Amino acid sequence: MTLRRWLQSSAVALLAATGLSALALPSAADAADHTGGTLRLTSSSAAGTIDPQVNYTAQDWQIFYITNDGLVEFKKDEGPGSNDVVPDLATSIPKPQDGGKTYVFTLRKGIKFSTGAEVTPDDVVASFQRLFKVSNPNAGSWYNVIVGADACIKTPATCTLAGGVVADDKANTITFHLTQPDSEFFYKLATPFGSILPANTPPKDLGTTPAAATGPYMITSNDPQKAMILKRNPYFKEWSAAAQPAGYVDEIDYTFGTKPEDEITAIENGQQDWMFDTPPADRLPEMSRKFPKQIHINPLFAIFYAPMNVNIAPFNNKDARLAVNYAFNRRSAVDIYGGPRLAVPNCQILPPGFPGYKPYCPYTKNPGTKWSAPDMAKAKSLMAASGQAGQKVTVISDDQNTDPQISTYLVSVLNQLGFKATLKVISANIQFTYIQNTKNNVQISLSQWYQDYPAASDFINVLLGCGSFHPGSDASINISGFCDKTIDAAIQKNLVTAVTDPKAANAEWAKLDHELTDQAPWVTMFTPKQLDFVSKRLGNFSYSDQFKVIFSQVWVQ
Repeated sequence: MTLRRWLQSSAVALLAATGLSALALPSAADAADHTGGTLRLTSSSAAGTIDPQVNYTAQDWQIFYITNDGLVEFKKDEGPGSNDVVPDLATSIPKPQDGGKTYVFTLRKGIKFSTGAEVTPDDVVASFQRLFKVSNPNAGSWYNVIVGADACIKTPATCTLAGGVVADDKANTITFHLTQPDSEFFYKLATPFGSILPANTPPKDLGTTPAAATGPYMITSNDPQKAMILKRNPYFKEWSAAAQPAGYVDEIDYTFGTKPEDEITAIENGQQDWMFDTPPADRLPEMSRKFPKQIHINPLFAIFYAPMNVNIAPFNNKDARLAVNYAFNRRSAVDIYGGPRLAVPNCQILPPGFPGYKPYCPYTKNPGTKWSAPDMAKAKSLMAASGQAGQKVTVISDDQNTDPQISTYLVSVLNQLGFKATLKVISANIQFTYIQNTKNNVQISLSQWYQDYPAASDFINVLLGCGSFHPGSDASINISGFCDKTIDAAIQKNLVTAVTDPKAANAEWAKLDHELTDQAPWVTMFTPKQLDFVSKRLGNFSYSDQFKVIFSQVWVQ
């Protein structure tokens, strides 16, 4: 907690040093005067499906944060408080039974979906069955501790989770039985994947069709080529200000298809209120000079990385992977992204300040705790040892923000090493699922990872655990296909340790982080910072470590 506060203080200092400053929050007494109006958001593209149990993007998780609810939720708060789990559709967070393998949730009464139907225990059971039926990206790794999950992983269509999730309509309870204690169980329930939907929701990806909502807003229309519209949920009544407070604006219009350059201009002119995309680096001086009070910078627990497919040529050769890591100039990537004000070079799996983080950087001149410069001599020596010179390599990038430019630089590094590299840019709507599917034979790509919840395993187990690799699936979040049985056994053992001894577990996560970094399944490039540029009329800017801007808590004048 102390370190996180230091990071936030550093962000404030950074703002001052660069001529940027944050908006002063209005007093709570002013809040009643700011209800109503339309909040206008913009992005260069949509983020794919709007099914909350399928979509796995930071962009739409911000939306689901205010449209859907789970049994528990991350507190809608700023700073360290936003990492706390609080009761949501459940009346309280249950105490563990049976040594941490059983939890009994009591459902709140009277909460309704945007359809008008009341939320029931049967809806909860059906929602967790549906996670497997729709091939949720993390069902096999996050929820495999639920009794009956193994059968659901094998045959999703007939998933029942029999004996694992049990409803008692009379008592209005839902009981979860786990095969083993899970220190992250509540975290996983608090993400949008844990959203409770009506039992009659189709057991397939909803695509562009909105799911029923329980939060203060509901998606009323969605065209990924144009816009998404959210309006107030007529059946919403605030049951917990900590979990799901009422919103201020009456409508949220999210426009797609605008270039970041034009988004900046639209916000400056008051035509838009907030942009998802990273502002182009060449606009930052103008923004900081003319609109300093409309800029907010906050630390992120995230990484930009280039996963390399360890199962096909040329990156099934470890020396080739090591060569790319030593050759990659992380400062160049930071400069492309926006400069040191917006990103910090990183070499390892975990981002700075995250639980389990211990600084480590072998891929630099004078290896130690920080990256200083590429070591091209070392890289070329490893490349020669690999025997992979002349291999054709295609880098797969999305078309969003600075990703094409960073990927272009990656291509140049690969060519400098002796590969015959080219770039393929595809729509951000499909790139994330495309690079996961082994049928597409993706050798190397550009990706980003933002924390799902504040635990080291969210990076280490989710992204590099054997259980996250699913050949032939669009939901194989272990993009590199890395699976080391010995390391994976240590990961699974540490997940159990974390239940009773988080301090010891974090020490072990640090060791695993360094060990995995040495295996070079990725090129970790940098850790970004979040820059939010908002319109002059947007007030009460609220930022969560989990989901960034809390759209329900801002207002427009």
